[in-house]
Amino acid sequence: MRRFAFCFSLGSIAWVLVGAPSATSAQEVSFTVSQHGKPVGTASFHFAATANGYDSSSVVRVAMQGLDYALSKNEELSSANELKHVQLSATVNDQAVNVTAAPDSAQVLMNISANGRSSTTRLDAHGNAVFLPDFDPGALETLVALAVSHNNRDLWAIMPKGAGSMAPISLATYADEQGTLDGKPIEVHHLVAKISGGNTDLFFGLESQLLQAELPQAGFALVRKGFVLKPPAKPIVPAE
Repeated sequence: MRRFAFCFSLGSIAWVLVGAPSATSAQEVSFTVSQHGKPVGTASFHFAATANGYDSSSVVRVAMQGLDYALSKNEELSSANELKHVQLSATVNDQAVNVTAAPDSAQVLMNISANGRSSTTRLDAHGNAVFLPDFDPGALETLVALAVSHNNRDLWAIMPKGAGSMAPISLATYADEQGTLDGKPIEVHHLVAKISGGNTDLFFGLESQLLQAELPQAGFALVRKGFVLKPPAKPIVPAE
């Protein structure tokens, strides 16, 4: 687990650092994907520290009327949570998408294969950029880690939709909240990330672990298994 201490002085379908984990530390977390409070899928991510940074992987599965979505992502991050290389495979309503991206000099080189066509996009590189597919809790936890270490400033999202794009991330800090994790009380920090005009509410614990995300897609949320926010972030509103 990436450990941080807090010193006080989230569209698309992405304090002070006191130490890095040992190369043997790892984190694996599962989430429920819901819409209007109804479970519609699952998501999980795995982080493992390496000698030079982190290996990260995410798996997402959403199955509901109008959306059949599956994602598998593997990426290498530096010790500062900066992107070194990522490979993504996904299907969206039976359409396959494959993406690779990596820094290349002063740019990010992104190769995308979708609908039988391949394209290459070069984006301006930003060190504090997170590769941000839809419904990916691992990407959102990386965003939280970057926010903590960079005081919520100069953050960017690499968006793997269409031909690929880079968008600035604006973060706002909200009052702390309360919740329970596996039945035990936990203090909850709250950030709102504005990306490409959409807002993502991020709820996370003292060690920067993602607990819940209210996504910009209407009614969608990621909730860490065993976590309950009290009171809920939004009232449960049935889909029309």
